[in-house]
Amino acid sequence: MTNMSCIERQLRRTAPARGGSKNELVTPSTEALSRVNGWACPPHSFQLVGWTVYSYMAIVGLGIYIPLLPSPWSQITYSLTGTAFIVHLVTHLVAVSVDPAEAGVRAKRTYSNPMPVFDKTKQPHVIHNLHCYLCKINVDPKVKHCGVCNKCVEDFDHHCKWLNNCVGGRNYWYFFVAVCSATLGVLLLLIVLLFIFIQHYIDPACLRSAPQFNSVLNNGTWLVFLPLAPMETSSACLLVLAFLTVMVASASLLLLGHLLFFHIYLLANKMSTYDYIMKQRRKQAVVQDVELGVPQSSESNVGEIHTSMEPPIDCDASLSHSIGSCNYPEKGKISSRLSGSFCTELENLTKPPEKDNRLFYGTEQPARVIPGDVGMDIHMG
Repeated sequence: MTNMSCIERQLRRTAPARGGSKNELVTPSTEALSRVNGWACPPHSFQLVGWTVYSYMAIVGLGIYIPLLPSPWSQITYSLTGTAFIVHLVTHLVAVSVDPAEAGVRAKRTYSNPMPVFDKTKQPHVIHNLHCYLCKINVDPKVKHCGVCNKCVEDFDHHCKWLNNCVGGRNYWYFFVAVCSATLGVLLLLIVLLFIFIQHYIDPACLRSAPQFNSVLNNGTWLVFLPLAPMETSSACLLVLAFLTVMVASASLLLLGHLLFFHIYLLANKMSTYDYIMKQRRKQAVVQDVELGVPQSSESNVGEIHTSMEPPIDCDASLSHSIGSCNYPEKGKISSRLSGSFCTELENLTKPPEKDNRLFYGTEQPARVIPGDVGMDIHMG
């Protein structure tokens, strides 16, 4: 009985086994399991960084710098910033906790068990003709099978590393509100920090209006964590900590602002992140066809070929280092409005399929092959 259970666990994989023998058994890794939500182990490093930055800003902003503001600005800033941080906390937790899987997947009691092996000899894609061969359900065109969470996601938008969860129809608005509230909270905190940094040199007396400062004789001594637990610190420590916090807040605001405006753009154009990347991919396909001298029968046919092999959408606009161009070894630099993370996703398309065992497939339609397009098929995998 023990041997049979071990064999059963070994056969339930999501990626082909490496090796020449078809009978070779490979123990499935944690990537073979379908992840229920963002709390599934292992946590992503971005998720840990996000929680660390949030905790740091909440403690430093609400505990050290906002109490130094003169009345009534301290009360107003407390209300606005505190509300933004609380709203972000609640919506972030909900976005992480919600299972964005398709209804048919969620109806299965054991869908978090390891998936069977995807056999390309039996069907060309994970989702083909609106049927997922891994989740074993019929899906609608907006459902995609996420290779990271290893399940079909309803109204798939993207896989968010900061949430460690997919963003789909069931949690998209929680994700969007979390981004909005985080952007507002960081912006308010940055304004407070800059005000305190300037006033410390121009008029430090206005920052010492709290009653607790009456017992402090030395003007170089400052109090933090007012009014509940006042602690003395030096002027140098206060300024150094403010400078470091300004750097962290500025970097966070750039990332959050980029992500927020990107999703506002998507909403205004009634697109998802997945749709945006597929649109950019079709544009790149046309460019490649022109450079290779492939005859263009129609734009729709080109789109069908490339949408039959979908890219991994586990990206966030906030991860970009710059908005500019993507580099390709064969073609040099291609100008684009994609973020750095999107460039990474597009660059993954040039890798041979045998080098990537993770499955990133979406809803597939039968593709019509254009005569003379062999070079493109080899390049795209």
